[in-house]
Amino acid sequence: MSDSAALVLLPGSERAAIPGAVPAGAVDPAERIELTLVLRRRADLPDEFVTGPATLTSAELAAGYGAADSDVDLVRSVLAERGVEVVSVRPGAGSVAVAGPAEAVCAAFGTTLSRVASTVPGGRVEHRHREGRLSVPAELDGVVTAVLGLDDRPQARSYLRRAAEPAARRSYTPPQLGSVYRFPADTDGTGQVIAILELGGGYTEDDLSGYFRSLGVPAPRVTAVGVDGGANQPGQQPDADTEVLLDIEVAGALAPGADIVVYFAPNTDRGFLDALNAAVHATPTPTAVSISWGLSEDSWTAQARTAMDRAMADAAALGVTVCVAAGDWGSADGQQDGEPHVDFPAASPNALACGGTTLNADPETGAVHSEVVWSSPDGSATGGGVSRVFPLPSWQSGVDVPERPGGGTGRGVPDLAAVADPATGYQVLVDGRPTVVGGTSAVAPLVAALTCRLAQRLGHRLGLLQPALYGRARAGHATPGFRDIRSGSNGAYSARAGWDPCTGLGAALGEDLLDRLRGGAVHGRGSTGHGTRGNDPGDEAGPEPTPPATPAVS
Repeated sequence: MSDSAALVLLPGSERAAIPGAVPAGAVDPAERIELTLVLRRRADLPDEFVTGPATLTSAELAAGYGAADSDVDLVRSVLAERGVEVVSVRPGAGSVAVAGPAEAVCAAFGTTLSRVASTVPGGRVEHRHREGRLSVPAELDGVVTAVLGLDDRPQARSYLRRAAEPAARRSYTPPQLGSVYRFPADTDGTGQVIAILELGGGYTEDDLSGYFRSLGVPAPRVTAVGVDGGANQPGQQPDADTEVLLDIEVAGALAPGADIVVYFAPNTDRGFLDALNAAVHATPTPTAVSISWGLSEDSWTAQARTAMDRAMADAAALGVTVCVAAGDWGSADGQQDGEPHVDFPAASPNALACGGTTLNADPETGAVHSEVVWSSPDGSATGGGVSRVFPLPSWQSGVDVPERPGGGTGRGVPDLAAVADPATGYQVLVDGRPTVVGGTSAVAPLVAALTCRLAQRLGHRLGLLQPALYGRARAGHATPGFRDIRSGSNGAYSARAGWDPCTGLGAALGEDLLDRLRGGAVHGRGSTGHGTRGNDPGDEAGPEPTPPATPAVS
C-alpha cells in the first residue's frame, strides 16, 4: 500500500437517492466490476481546434491533448496497490478501463453499493446503486476527473415516438424528405462514415435489405461494434429495436453511399461515454455521429456531463459533427417541477442539437405547405430551452437566447429542426412490418446524413457547424439556409422570427447551406493536418419568412 491511504473527494460525482427505489439485495463483495476513469488532458484543448479554424488528426489530438503516459502509469500503480487493475487504455480519449472486486473498487473510490429496483428510463429495473460523492486516492487528486460505472442505472431514453395509425395524417419516406429539405443533388454520402450510438436493441439484415429494396435505394454497408459488452441483439427490446432500425434506415436511405457503423453499448453513463469515445476516435474518423438518446441535463452527474462534453469537443477538433436529438417531452423535458429543462447531450455546445416539427408537404414534389413546431395533444413535443449548466456560446450571442426563469441565460437548444411529429412521420420497416414513427430520434440521423452529403460535395468533414450556421443569424430575422418556423409552442416557449427555443434557426435546407458553406463559412475541416475556417460575411436578411421549399432531387 502507498504511504498515504487517504481519499480525496471527487468534484461533480454526487448522486442523489432515487425516489421510489426499493432495496433488492446486496452486491456480492467478490462481484467483478468494470469502470471507466477519465483522466485530465495533457493540456487544455484550444478553442481554435473546436470552433475553428484549425483541426487535428487523431495522432495530434492524442499526443497533445490526450492522457499523459505518466498519468496512466500513476493510475496503474496506485490502483494496483488497492486490488484494482487497469484493463485497457484509450489515450486519445483520455480514459482507462479498470476492474476489480466490488469490495476493492468501493474502497478505492470511497463508496458503498447496493442493489435496488427503480423506475428509470426504460421501465422498472434492478441495478447497482450508490448515493453521495465519490473519492479518489489522494495521489490521483486532479489526475482522475470522472469515475463511471459503479452505479449502473439506465442513464438515457430514446427519443422515438410511434404514430397511432388513425392519427397519422401523412408520412414520408426518407428520400421524400431529402427532397423536402433540398439535400444536395448528385450526392449520396460516398466516402463518408456515419457513426450511430445505440444503448440497446438491434437489427436484422432481413429488415435492412427489405427496407432499402422497397425504396429502390442501394443498401449501405452497415457494421455493428460492441462496446462494454453491448451487442447487436434484435428481438429482446422491441422499442429499442425500432430505434435502431429507424436510425439506420433514415441515415442509410438518405446517404446510401456512406458507411454506417452502429455502436452498441449498455444504457449506463459509462456505456454512453465509452460508445461516444469509440465512435469519435475510430479509424477512419467518422464524418458525423448520430445520437437519438438522452435525458434532462440535471439527471446526470456533473462528472458524466463534463466527460461527455469533452468527448464531443474531441469530435469537433477531429472534424466530426455530433448530431443529437433535443428530446420529445417539450420544454419540461419530462421533469415534474414545473420548470423548463433541456436535454443532454443535446445541451452541450459541442453537439448539433436537433429539434422537431410537424410537416405538411407533398411527398411527390417536395413542396411544403406548412411546417410548424411539433407539439401533440398527448404531451409530446420537441425539446428546447436554455441550459442551466452550459454558458451561452459566443456563436449564439446574436440570436437573443432568452433568460431562464429566475434570471440568467445559457446555451440555447436546439440549433435546427426537421419533421419529428409521428402524425407526419417516417415510413420505416421493423420486424418485417411497415410502420410510421417519429420523434427527434429521427431528426439526428437525418441531419447526420445531410452532413455527409455536404461533406462529400465540399471535399472535407465539417466538424462543429454552429459557428458557420449562426454566422449570419440575427435576432428576429430569418437565417439564410433555413426555413424559418414561426408557428407553434413546446410549452414554455413559442416560435418566433429567427432563432427560438423550439426549432432553433429553423429547418435546414441542404442546397442553401451548401451555397453558404462554399462561400467561406467552413474550409478545410477534417483535413490531414491543420485546416482553416474562413469568415462568413453578414447578410441583410429581413424578417420575412423563408419561401416554401421547391422540389429537389434527393
